[in-house]
Amino acid sequence: MAVTTILAAVDKNIIGNTAILGILQDTNISKNQFSLVGSLFFIGYLVFEWPMAILIQRFPVGKLLAVTVLGWGILAMCTAAVHNMAGLSVVRFLMGGLEAIVYPTNSILTVMWWTRSEQPVRTAIWFNTISTAFTGIVSYAIGLTNTGVARWRLLFLVIGGFTVIWACLLWVFLPDSPVSSSQLSDREKWVAIQRVKDNNTGVEDVKFKWYQVRELLVDPKTWLLVIFAAAQNVPNGGISSFSGLIVSGFGFNTLQSILINLPTGVIGTTFQILLSIPSAKFKGYRCFIIACANLVPLVCAVLLWQLPRDNRHGLLASYLCFWTYFTPYVLSTSLPMANTSGHTKKVAMNALWFIAYSLGNILGPQAFRAKDAPNYTAGFTGLLVCVVVAIAAISMYGVLCRQENSKRDRETRHTEVDHQVETSEAFNDLTDKEKPSFRYVY
Repeated sequence: MAVTTILAAVDKNIIGNTAILGILQDTNISKNQFSLVGSLFFIGYLVFEWPMAILIQRFPVGKLLAVTVLGWGILAMCTAAVHNMAGLSVVRFLMGGLEAIVYPTNSILTVMWWTRSEQPVRTAIWFNTISTAFTGIVSYAIGLTNTGVARWRLLFLVIGGFTVIWACLLWVFLPDSPVSSSQLSDREKWVAIQRVKDNNTGVEDVKFKWYQVRELLVDPKTWLLVIFAAAQNVPNGGISSFSGLIVSGFGFNTLQSILINLPTGVIGTTFQILLSIPSAKFKGYRCFIIACANLVPLVCAVLLWQLPRDNRHGLLASYLCFWTYFTPYVLSTSLPMANTSGHTKKVAMNALWFIAYSLGNILGPQAFRAKDAPNYTAGFTGLLVCVVVAIAAISMYGVLCRQENSKRDRETRHTEVDHQVETSEAFNDLTDKEKPSFRYVY
């Protein structure tokens, strides 16, 4: 799951480095058109999110994931053959559509295999930002080459080739569920299922139940999560697409800009793993920790907006620390699944969650306009506003979850610690609203 996420992010974010490796000149596109290319990936993600949710409902998740990974690996290699805006737009749109399956399937697999207390750390590991370091190393190595192939084209060929090989490995080794795993004995399968019984989120059911969708749509907690996911990902769309241009705007050359972006993934992943530990350990503080984690990118956005442009070291330090922005989103990724029961409801929640993710990433590149280069002060102002909105949304979500748990405790006369989950209830395809013993994570 971690390697799949890394390759998905690499194939997605590699466009940022190609901007300083000659793709703008070779395809004759402007910086404003490049912003559109950055958004088109996530428009494809948005358009395909619901169809992918239906496919997840109908087909084994492991095999489905392997096929789509193969598809976007081939498309990444095809990107090396484009010569104009039209070709680049089509390929990026289709790549976004195929990658729409990655995070929903990983989220579902996380709930299948790990308990609620284990999910934050596991999610922080597979939902990492190491991809920027991997992309940077490969980009730098290719930047030193002198072949007959344009460097940005060679970059797509290499990364796409890695992805195709990984898809074949997924087909062979990734199980669709604990029950179908060929690597587990019958006893181990039974243990794996019993371990996650207290998650109380139901089991897979291929029958689509519309009442579960309606229940989801009228719940205010749903829309607070949607607002949070959209706002939190505006920085992701902007920074990932314009990373190379932003750093070069500080006064660094092409290879220096690539090298400077190398530690960003390490910084982000280290921060999210460190915060995932207290998030898992301290019950009832996850939303609070997520809100506090956003204070770092909040301060960095202010500095990137206000610092004088000749203060290269201050701008660079703020830029590098801003890459902790993805930590709050990673810590929150387990919330939609942990707090949703009923298979149809989980699939629908996953779709909404990643539609919001797509919307944020679509809007992000549009905040960085050509007329604002190289300072992009308007872009950093927009990122600041989005971080504030994300803090407000996740805080209110935590309050509503706490209130609902308290109400259920009073009604059932059980405490959160003592309430028992019956096996029949845990594995029935019932929603969280239909289960008196269900308690929300916040």
